[in-house]
Amino acid sequence: MATQNPLPMPSPDHATPAPEGPVLAALPPQPRMSWTKRIVAGLFVAAVVAITVSALRPKPPPPIGIQAVAAKRGPITRLVTAAGKLQAATEVKLSANVSGDLLELDAHEGDLVKKGQVLGKVDSRRYTAQVAQQTAARASAAADVELEKVKVAQLEQELARVERLVKTGNASAAELDTARSNLGAERARQQAAVERVAQAEAALSEARHALSLTTLASPIDGVITKRQKTAGERVRGSDLSEDVVLIISTLSKMEAKIEVGEHEVVYVKEGDTAEVEIDAFPDQKFPATVVEVARNATVKNQGTEGEVTTFFVRLALDHPVQNALPGMSAQASIATDTRESAIVVPIQAVTVRPERELTGAGPAPEGPPAAAQGAGQKKAKRDPLRKVVFVIEDGVAKIRPVETGLASDTELEITSGLKEGEKVVEGPYRVLSRELADGKRVNEEPLGGKPGAGGKKG
Repeated sequence: MATQNPLPMPSPDHATPAPEGPVLAALPPQPRMSWTKRIVAGLFVAAVVAITVSALRPKPPPPIGIQAVAAKRGPITRLVTAAGKLQAATEVKLSANVSGDLLELDAHEGDLVKKGQVLGKVDSRRYTAQVAQQTAARASAAADVELEKVKVAQLEQELARVERLVKTGNASAAELDTARSNLGAERARQQAAVERVAQAEAALSEARHALSLTTLASPIDGVITKRQKTAGERVRGSDLSEDVVLIISTLSKMEAKIEVGEHEVVYVKEGDTAEVEIDAFPDQKFPATVVEVARNATVKNQGTEGEVTTFFVRLALDHPVQNALPGMSAQASIATDTRESAIVVPIQAVTVRPERELTGAGPAPEGPPAAAQGAGQKKAKRDPLRKVVFVIEDGVAKIRPVETGLASDTELEITSGLKEGEKVVEGPYRVLSRELADGKRVNEEPLGGKPGAGGKKG
């Protein structure tokens, strides 16, 4: 087989010298960038860097939308509000004071009655007989008195005769003493007979009174508000318990009996003016006056966590209320104290904050859980709360501790910590009570406007 000759190798004498550096392909010449393009490129790079840095830098929180109001000077009145029921100024329970069958009862609920008007009758036969019996007893006692008078006259004549006989010596001193003692005894019996007459008269008067009680008459002018018996029923008169037949009330004069809490009743006193709202007459207020403040407490749910202590206060309505009835629900606002010139703000502008926030100590440190506390360790004291307002200064909310005084339905007196004319935050409630803090930027909005970025309307 023929072998393939390898390629001829160049002779060492005719070898091509190797290049000393890397072999580069031949490139066409590049055009140079103009100064204008270089400036534009530099500005572009600078803009990209600025945008990137701005995006990475933390943004300040947006201002919180709030409503504000200026503190003003004016009158303020402390109001104590409470709820209760209407009742008649005078209410009389007409009871049967004697026992017997109720033969007549000509009275119905809603009837107008006059004082002394006959409303019903109880069976009087038994009491008529008692009157007749006591009349006879008195007549018998009077007859005994007359008999004793005759006997006394006889003994007086006998004593005079014995005295004449003693003077002539025909009677002894013993007979004279006997005559005198007999006369004294008879005079005593006469006096006893007179007292029996008085006793019989008293018994007769009692019997007549019992007979009069069988007639039921109205003790006052008023309206029958409740009828608890009907004709034919038996009534049981007793000195120990009442058997009510009718309830008569003076509806021309009404009162509101309300329950006031123990922390507010200390401000209420007799003579304070008030306004009463009756649920049955909406959008109306009736003037009233405090006539009585109870001295005994009414305690509900005693001994439990829900224990409540109240005191009853009676308010007399100054004018009659047409168609008002006992038992209707009512609310009263009692004016207790008044300041004629006080710095006042809306009541919702005052909130509370922990005292640590006012001193700059920051939030209270979190303690160990209750399970980790030893049995001998005392519970951590709660951070005391202070009343504060947020004053607006150059668009920033500044916390300000204040002292308060009287409170009305809508306003609160500021006794210290705030000056007249300073603007304070009054809402929204959620922002004021939770989100707002000292130094936060705020954006004042009109009432009813949209809330700012930092909070919602309360």
